[in-house]
Amino acid sequence: MFRDLTLGQYYPVDSLIHRLDARTKLLMTLIHIIALFTARDFLAYALAAAVLVIWVALSKVPVGYMLRGLKPILFLLFISVFFNIFWTKGEILFALGPIAVTKEGLLQAARMALRLILLIFGTSLLTYTTSPTQLTAGLEQGLHFLNYIRIPVHEIAMMMTIALRFLPILTEETNKIIMAQKARGADFETGNMIRRAKAMVPILVPLFVSAFRRANDLAMAMEARCYHGGEGRTRMKPLKFGKADYIAIILFAVYLAAMIVL
Repeated sequence: MFRDLTLGQYYPVDSLIHRLDARTKLLMTLIHIIALFTARDFLAYALAAAVLVIWVALSKVPVGYMLRGLKPILFLLFISVFFNIFWTKGEILFALGPIAVTKEGLLQAARMALRLILLIFGTSLLTYTTSPTQLTAGLEQGLHFLNYIRIPVHEIAMMMTIALRFLPILTEETNKIIMAQKARGADFETGNMIRRAKAMVPILVPLFVSAFRRANDLAMAMEARCYHGGEGRTRMKPLKFGKADYIAIILFAVYLAAMIVL
């Protein structure tokens, strides 16, 4: 049920993308998101897909592993496509009573589906190729200028990283709870939507209890190690820009310019 959730998991392998600076990968992801939202025609989406294919190939993350991460959002993808097909006005191709399918609706649904899929793949690559420690350091140093207006960048970066790190842990915990409830005779796969929603209660209650217990244990561990925020902290492995980082930033800047032109 939840075993296909791969978002937030780090895939350890030696690749060119893994060796890039965390700040470079954050900037690449931001540029990719901006580029997707500037796309208006399928030629632009084809360019974005080609860049993403090269990005995935260089990262050495298996495509099958990434496709597993797409399964949990299939329902959201279906809802988005459905509403765009039947609620977009334009040239009617065929109608079934008050419901009509338009040419513009089909095109808009295809663009929305492509954008969502490319967005999920592009942003997932950030966590697949960046360890939680590197991600925290990249966020903190990349947004360091916000400290001048008294925004606690280190604490925000730490919270985001811990949240991402907890996703696979909570997924594993959810699967254990589901298996335990099934062994006790629970049925999560039959019945209508209301019955299935009620069947989720025996999962959610112990899951929330487990999540709060883990959060409390983490807080106590941080206090026991005298953690008091980012002020005055140093790093064993400081982030450094290399030649590959500058080349990657330049290439993605060209990619963004091409998307804006298209």
